[in-house]
Amino acid sequence: MRILLIHPNYRSGGAEIAGNWPPAWVAYLSGPLKAAGFTDIHFVDAMTNDLDDEAVAQKLRELQPDLVGVTAITPSIYAAERILELAREHCPAALRVLGGIHATFMYKQVLSEAPWVDVIVRGEGEEILLEVVRAHAEGCFRERREQIKGLAYRNGDEILATPAAPTIKDLDAIEPDWTLLEWAKYTYIPLNTRVAIPNMARGCPFTCSFCSQWKFWRDYRVRDPIKVVDEIEKLHKEQEVGFFILADEEPTINRKKFIQFCEELIRRGLPDKVKWGINTRVTDILRDEALLPLYREAGLVHVSLGTEAAAQMKLDQFNKETKVEDNRRAIQLLREADIFVEAQFIVGLDNETPETLEETYRMAWDWQPDLANWAMYTPWPFTPLFQELGDKVEVFDFSRYNFVTPIMKPAAMDRATLLDRVMNNYRRFYMKKALFHYPWRGTGFRRRYLLGCLKAFAKAGFARTFYDLGKNNYWGPQAKDKVDFKFDTSRKLARAQLDDWEAAADRAARARARKQSQLTTPADQVIVKSCGGGEGQLEELIQ
Repeated sequence: MRILLIHPNYRSGGAEIAGNWPPAWVAYLSGPLKAAGFTDIHFVDAMTNDLDDEAVAQKLRELQPDLVGVTAITPSIYAAERILELAREHCPAALRVLGGIHATFMYKQVLSEAPWVDVIVRGEGEEILLEVVRAHAEGCFRERREQIKGLAYRNGDEILATPAAPTIKDLDAIEPDWTLLEWAKYTYIPLNTRVAIPNMARGCPFTCSFCSQWKFWRDYRVRDPIKVVDEIEKLHKEQEVGFFILADEEPTINRKKFIQFCEELIRRGLPDKVKWGINTRVTDILRDEALLPLYREAGLVHVSLGTEAAAQMKLDQFNKETKVEDNRRAIQLLREADIFVEAQFIVGLDNETPETLEETYRMAWDWQPDLANWAMYTPWPFTPLFQELGDKVEVFDFSRYNFVTPIMKPAAMDRATLLDRVMNNYRRFYMKKALFHYPWRGTGFRRRYLLGCLKAFAKAGFARTFYDLGKNNYWGPQAKDKVDFKFDTSRKLARAQLDDWEAAADRAARARARKQSQLTTPADQVIVKSCGGGEGQLEELIQ
């Protein structure tokens, strides 16, 4: 049986300006398939190779697969749907499978607008996809699909979903197959080296209303740190990977295992060969002040820090449970430990003004992170927060839900002005850094890394790919009045999805009421929380 996995061609000028990222989903899905005997697996990375519809169609015609599998995050959903439409045209006998976080929660929307999708895999796909492949190989998928947990599909005009599949309990049993990827094409520009994105944990023990990680992965499970280091060492030896980013939203949640991970990297001498980065929260950096030298010794060189806002009011709105002064202190601690720090700001909420954007710039320059990023507030369409925003959400073109396009319109300015003010922050911050900091601060690795980051920004800026500026017709302040975001206004929410949300909103309202009734913590009792919204911490987190 021939299986073809395809990564959709979608770019937004966001994180990908730092390089081409290897699609880890391919490795983690193909490993269990090959272990089960399905070895005729092919992969087409339409994103990295910038393949248009005709090029993808040619691959489909050449390979004539028995099953075509595609994944999608929210902004790439239309590209993923289009690939399966091409599969219907050029290999009609193939089973067309879609997975990923967007289709998992928006399956009614997807199956309404793309009826050519045969089946949606909902949730983590390793075990579910294997069952689908086995049933299809035996020629009885249609008869058995209602017995396979974790699926959604159409039966005539009816959209059906089977019960959720159990989560994978033993993550260490998954042996990813990284050989399918074209490794020479996955380069991290700042260090001019190959890059990988392994994961150490899945899920999150907390339930922030704006986050989707806990909803998708459900259970919080951490891999054996030794196994993770085994995987990284193998990637370095076999694929010449010199930099990796842990895919986890917050890998420092489990401090005990994170320490074990760092100690194992040091024990094997890997920090001399492989550097790495993470995303994490301010609270974890403050908690681990004494451990930061160990983290740096283990090769951690880049931390993307969720500072989020310069105003306390916004931090409270995001339920970050941090203070503005905490952000400054965390950045200072990371710089003292010689770890590059990237401050992340969320902008573009309803109450955003030119003055608040100016405040984030002044605060960023005052804090002096090595890098700063202003991300547009983007309400995921499958979160309670999206439904609660109601009429404030005017754009349903999910291809623009990419953190660089102003989906929400602030009350005090139009979207073009918002984009212009954000670009003004970028111009000033990085021009001053380029002239007065990057070439002159530090020596050796620090200078090389910072100049590499500047190179990535300059390359994306010159090509007009940064922040989708070319697509939006933005060429600077003088072109503000000519900005066109080209939203597809024909995109609407499916009625089935709205019905589902109304029921979800009722459940969310009841959950909020229960949470409010349980808030009994004395005002003078300070609790350090890991990820907004959680009263307790895992026992081993505080060891």
